Amino acid sequence: MKPPIGGQAVIEGVMMQNGDRVAVAVRRPDTKAVVIRPLPVNRRFPRLGKMPFLRGTFRLYDTMALGMRALNISTQIAFPEEQISKGGTFAAFAAAIVLGIGIFIVLPLFIANSVSWLRLGNTIVFNLVEGLIRLAIFFAYLAGIRWLVKDIRRVFQYHGAEHKVVHTYEAGEELTVANAQKHTTFHPRCGTAFLMTVFVIAILVFSIAGNPDLWLKILSRILLLPVVAGLAYEVQRFAGRHFDRRWIRILAQPGLWLQKLTTGEPTDEMVEVAISALNEVKDAEATTSS
Repeated sequence: MKPPIGGQAVIEGVMMQNGDRVAVAVRRPDTKAVVIRPLPVNRRFPRLGKMPFLRGTFRLYDTMALGMRALNISTQIAFPEEQISKGGTFAAFAAAIVLGIGIFIVLPLFIANSVSWLRLGNTIVFNLVEGLIRLAIFFAYLAGIRWLVKDIRRVFQYHGAEHKVVHTYEAGEELTVANAQKHTTFHPRCGTAFLMTVFVIAILVFSIAGNPDLWLKILSRILLLPVVAGLAYEVQRFAGRHFDRRWIRILAQPGLWLQKLTTGEPTDEMVEVAISALNEVKDAEATTSS
């Protein structure tokens, strides 16, 4: 059985990962040359990253950290005049987390809590409405950056290229542009599908906190995020291993539909970049189990 290979779209390119072997491939806008860079994996919590229900949180941290490093490298290759310091990268990483919590955790909670009949009513109904508001904000955010930011649209196209090439690899086909372009831009192991799972599980987990004062609700959401991430990882992992089952495919459909916002049809040149990244890692044996 082939080891699972995943990836991520970056600036003008794609990052691919096979176990502990990672490569970033970027097409330079000036020369049109494809530059490939290896990216060492630094796992901060290797033992905890293997424990069921705990590994989701720590692997999410490792994935986010790796993704930020890949984005940093891709920016340096594509736009060498725009260098980002380590301090700048850390600041951007921290700002993204704070902004994400503010927009997708605090804001939906504040909106739901401002409605008196929700605030004083049934806990399950409150959390359901809060979750629906969170999803609506998330959809609006993705649609907004997709249609308003040209550079993001190119990143989403590279995201589609990554999925097409991974599908080609998993189908055992030769890694060519023609073969890859026949495949869909949707993939069940995509991080977008994981986020959809997170939002659904959050509705259930946050119900545990009941319906206390607003500041306690905010605190409970933040403290329960590791629980949500851990459960979502296990669900996503199970779904990925049993995607051949019809009921799994049905439940996974919302996550695939969401990828209509986060992927785009890539050009042949984008697919070439994704193939270069996957070729760099596909012959390596994965050194860590998923």
